[in-house]
Amino acid sequence: MEPLVSNTSAMVDSAEMAARAASALAVQYSFSIVGAIILLIVGYVMAGLLERWTRSALARFRGFDETLQRFFAKVVRYAVLVVVGVTVLAQFGVQTASIIAALGAIGLAIGLALQGTLQNIAAGIMLLVLRPFRVGEYVDAGSVSGTIQEIGLFATEFKTYDGLYVLAPNSELWNSPVTNYSRNPVRMTEIKIGIGYDDDVDRAQAVYEELAAADDRILADPAPRTFVSELGDSAVLVSIRYWTSTLDWFSTKLDFTKAAKKAFDANGISIPFPQQDVHYKQPPETRAA
Repeated sequence: MEPLVSNTSAMVDSAEMAARAASALAVQYSFSIVGAIILLIVGYVMAGLLERWTRSALARFRGFDETLQRFFAKVVRYAVLVVVGVTVLAQFGVQTASIIAALGAIGLAIGLALQGTLQNIAAGIMLLVLRPFRVGEYVDAGSVSGTIQEIGLFATEFKTYDGLYVLAPNSELWNSPVTNYSRNPVRMTEIKIGIGYDDDVDRAQAVYEELAAADDRILADPAPRTFVSELGDSAVLVSIRYWTSTLDWFSTKLDFTKAAKKAFDANGISIPFPQQDVHYKQPPETRAA
């Protein structure tokens, strides 16, 4: 009978000890859970506030692209959330060093897997910061040319002169020389027209000067310049260089070329076709016969 009473007493003592341990754990983890909830709420609110503050602070910089504003604001937000998440796990006794190491390994693996995508993002950030081109400008970058429609973090949208849609990766644009035809306010145009060797070169240059003076789109400063640029096989190339605004460059070139042709015709200045003089020499025996 005594062994039975002893066993029962031991079981009761074990149950009481387990209950006390469970109660202590419940109290301990209840505080941890409450603290974790508070940290999550505060961290979420702070992440949102820091995101807005970052975006508003970057917006104060003149010319800072809106896409970059959103990108860096999101980076700040998610960085705060990651720190909050690690802190919450530390409340429950989780080793944060191993978590950070695991996040680093995951980040490295993702970086290796998305190497091309990350190159496009890095190139997109550089394009948005250095601004070699902006929306609405016509550029030539490697094998792509057209008017910029949108500059994203991964790719840039183009519209070609004939209305086609082109999506170019940012890494390709960043690694290619960029020619921006719209950035500078004025551009120079050189027009070359070949006249006959028997025509008056001075009169051809005077016709150029008269046409340039009559066109309001051609700037007086720098002044237009006419000259003989080349003595070709069948024509003398007479050239003019003039400056116009970038917006008027194309239309002025077309109109000036047409007006020069009409003016040359009116002044009796010929524009010869390509020609060659062929001299035929007979062999000595043929001449003797």
